[in-house]
Amino acid sequence: MKTSKYLEELRSQSVADLNAQLVEAKKELFNLRFQNATNQLNNTSRIKEVRKNIARIQTIITEKANVAE
Repeated sequence: MKTSKYLEELRSQSVADLNAQLVEAKKELFNLRFQNATNQLNNTSRIKEVRKNIARIQTIITEKANVAE
């Protein structure tokens, strides 16, 4: 399944890499929302997908922080 492979990828990365991915995902979400507001966005389901990816990244960062304690 696509999601489990993505999670394995995230878990294998460092916290710095995850933070960089988080910033990129948030920028992408901002751009998608802007396109949606100006009626330029064709695939509106991409917004939901990016939001879930942001949540996944944040969850992995939290897991790694709890393990480090």
